[in-house]
Amino acid sequence: MRYSNINQYQVVKPNIPKPGTKDSCARLKEQTDAFEAIMVKTLLDQSMKSDGSLLPKDPGRDIYRSMMNDERSRQLSGNFGYSELLFNFLMEKKT
Repeated sequence: MRYSNINQYQVVKPNIPKPGTKDSCARLKEQTDAFEAIMVKTLLDQSMKSDGSLLPKDPGRDIYRSMMNDERSRQLSGNFGYSELLFNFLMEKKT
């Protein structure tokens, strides 16, 4: 009977900087902006959903619209205030 090495399937944990350093604050801000982008993308997907469009219904349109909303959400993240609220909350919890 041959046993497989389960260590090859384990995920290596990233090197997390020590709390309070400039690098950790920048990474936390980046993550809160990414979380806000997810929220904005969900909002855009729901608000841009329309079946009565002038364009013909085809699979390419849905893919393009999803990609467009994804890019818009990344560009808009950090401007709505959710990211800043979450960042400040997490910084207070950390101390």
